[in-house]
Amino acid sequence: MRPSPELRPRVEEVRISGLGVIDEAVLELSEGFNVVTGETGAGKTMVVTSLNLLFGGRADPQRVRPGAERATVEGRITLDPKGRAVTRVEEAGGELDEDTLIVSRSVSAEGRSRAHLGGRSVPVSTLLTLADDLVAVHGQSDQQRLLQPGRQRAALDRYAGEALVGPLRVYSEAYQRHRKVSALLEELTTQARQRADEADRLRFGLEEIEKVAPQAGEDLELAAEDERLANADALRHASSTAHDALLGDMSRMDALADVASLLGTARSALDAARDHDPALGALADRLAEAGYLVSDIGGELAAYAESVEADPARLAAVQERRADLSMIARKYGGSVDEAIAWSAEAAARLTELDGDDERIAELAAEEAELGVRLQELADAVTDVRTEAADRFGAAVTAELTALAMPHACVVAALSRATAFASHGQDEVELRLASHPGAPALPLNRGASGGELSRVMLAIEVVFAGSDPVPTFVFDEVDAGVGGKAAVEIGRRLARLARTSQVIVVTHLPQVAAFADQHLLVEKSDDGTVISSGVTALDTESRIRELSRMLAGMADSELGRAHAEELLAIAARDKDGHA
Repeated sequence: MRPSPELRPRVEEVRISGLGVIDEAVLELSEGFNVVTGETGAGKTMVVTSLNLLFGGRADPQRVRPGAERATVEGRITLDPKGRAVTRVEEAGGELDEDTLIVSRSVSAEGRSRAHLGGRSVPVSTLLTLADDLVAVHGQSDQQRLLQPGRQRAALDRYAGEALVGPLRVYSEAYQRHRKVSALLEELTTQARQRADEADRLRFGLEEIEKVAPQAGEDLELAAEDERLANADALRHASSTAHDALLGDMSRMDALADVASLLGTARSALDAARDHDPALGALADRLAEAGYLVSDIGGELAAYAESVEADPARLAAVQERRADLSMIARKYGGSVDEAIAWSAEAAARLTELDGDDERIAELAAEEAELGVRLQELADAVTDVRTEAADRFGAAVTAELTALAMPHACVVAALSRATAFASHGQDEVELRLASHPGAPALPLNRGASGGELSRVMLAIEVVFAGSDPVPTFVFDEVDAGVGGKAAVEIGRRLARLARTSQVIVVTHLPQVAAFADQHLLVEKSDDGTVISSGVTALDTESRIRELSRMLAGMADSELGRAHAEELLAIAARDKDGHA
C-alpha cells in the first residue's frame, strides 16, 4: 500500500512555456509511474529539460523557443509538512499554500535566469539545494544526486541498515570527543604565549590590589571621614552655636535667654492656671516634653562639639588612602567592591592558567588514547560498509543482467582517508565495468548516456528502500534495448513507483504499458507543438498510442491486440506485487 499523498512529496503539475519546440503545455502528474511518449521531435525530452530547469539545472538560452522572449517552467509540488524541504523553503523566505509549493524558473533569450520559490525571488542555488531532498534526474546530460560522492556514501550507509547504525553511532561519539580534546589541546599549545601574557597581567593586577588591600565599603566610609576632617572647624562652630541657643552658657553674665529657659517660663505660666482648664494642662505637659527633648539635644551637641578635632595628619592619611582606592577602582572595575570582585575572578583564572602545563600533558595523553580507540571504531565501520558494498554490487549487477547489460558489473569501491571524518575514514565511489576485463570506472565515465540511465535505474531500485527520493526522472533509460529487456525496465520502474513518484520519457511500448498515467506529447500539422500539447490518455487513447508505438499505426488490429496484451501483462504484474 502506498503512503497517502499528503505524506508523500510529489510534483503535481508542470507548466511549460516557450521551451524548445513547446509553445504551451501542462503536465498533470500522478503520484505513481508517469510515462511521457510521442513522436520523434514532438518535445518529449523537453519534459526532462523543464524539470531539470525547475530544480536548478543549467539555463541554456538556446533552449528558448525561437520567437519567444523567454522560456518559463512553473511547478506545483506537494511537500511533507514535517520534511526538511519545508524548512529549506521557510529559510529562503518562501511560503506554502497549505502543503503545496509553487516553484518557477525562467530563462530569457539573452541568457538571464530567474527563480522563484513560494512567491519569493531566490538564487538558482536555492533550487539546487531543494532538489537534494525532492528529485533525482537521470538523463543524457543530467545525472544528478548519486553521482555525488557524499550521496553515494550516505546511500550505502542506509543500505547497510541496522548493522551499521550501532558501530557508526559509537564511532561518531568518540569522534566528537576526539575533536573536542584535539581543539582544546591545540588552543592550549598554540596560544601558550598569549595565555602567559594574560597570566602576567592578572598577577600584576592582583599584586596591585593586594598591596592596597581594600575592604568592602571602605571607600564610602573614608569619603565620609574625609568630609568631616576637612570641615572640622565649621562642624565645631555649628554644634557649639546650636548648643548655646538651646541651653545657653550660664557662666556668661550677658547670656541671652536660651530655648530651654523660655520653654521653662512658658511651662510655669501654664502650670499656674492648669487647674482651671484641662486643655491648658495638656499644653503644659507638651511643653514639658519639649523641654526634655531640647535638653537631650543640647547635651548631645556639647558631646559632639568636644569630639570634633582638627587632625591634619589624619586628614592627609585619609586622602592618601582614598587616592589608592580610587586608582584600583578605576583600573579594575569602577568601584572598590567591583575591584575586589575582579581580584577573586582573576585569582581563579590565574589558577586555571597556571595549570596549563599539567592540563596539556593530560590532554595529549587523552588524545593519543582516543586516536587508538577511534582507529579501532573506524575499522569496525569499514568492515560493515565493505560487507554492504559487496551485497550492493551483487544486487545491482543482477539488476543490470535483466536490463540488457549482462556483462556489466557495478562495484561500490571503498577507499580509506588518512584523516578521521564524522562518517569514518571511508570514501565511497560507485564504479561500472561495462564488460569483463574492462576497468571499473566512475559511473559518469564508464557508460554511455542510455547505459548510464539503466545503471542508475538498477541502483535506484536497489537503494529504493534505504535511500528514498520523492521523485525520479528518467530520460532514455531504455535506449538501445527492446523485447524482454524493455519489459524488465518497465517492471523495475513500476517497482520503484511503489515508494516514489516516477516520471519517464520513453519510446518503448513495453515500458509505457507499466505506467499509472500515460501522457502524450503531440505535434500540430505544421510541425510545432499545439498549445495543449500534453494530453493525459484514457484507456482507449492509451491503446491507440501503444499500437502506434508498436506498429507505427494507431489503428492496426495487430498493434491493438499487442497493446492490449502488454497492458494486461503489466496489470497482472503490478497486481501481483501490490
